[in-house]
Amino acid sequence: MLKQYETVFIATPVLSEQQMKEAVAKYTKLITDNGGEVVYEEDWGLRQLAYPIQHKTSGFYYLIQFKAEPTFVEILETQYFRDERIIRFLTVALDKDAVAYAEHRRENRGKAKAAPAAEPVEAPAAEPVVEAPVEEPVAETPEVEAPAEEQTNEENA
Repeated sequence: MLKQYETVFIATPVLSEQQMKEAVAKYTKLITDNGGEVVYEEDWGLRQLAYPIQHKTSGFYYLIQFKAEPTFVEILETQYFRDERIIRFLTVALDKDAVAYAEHRRENRGKAKAAPAAEPVEAPAAEPVVEAPVEEPVAETPEVEAPAEEQTNEENA
């Protein structure tokens, strides 16, 4: 039974665009040759790493969502380990909720890419706002209470 997986790998930043395409083609071909099906691919581009890996501070990120047999993941990760172009990778199995989220995310990304192609809608002109003059508050002088009259000894007696 085919399960759905998502793998993200980081390729070394010294690769040319052609070499990066070759690396991606190698892994998509590996997936399809082993009875898998590539569901979605996304190039995240060159990004800064959170910490240096192999003395590199950036890398090309690439996401592949695919369906394959569970035993295939070990084959894929072995190929990642052997490829000197790949500096990090992560492969996770998607449960039904993650699959639904991934589909929703793909639809939204498709809409976001299609939206700039449409003509921008102009917002209606806002009416000018007239500000009323602000009255300055009048500083009130605090009332000082008169000191209480001291009781004389006569009153106390």
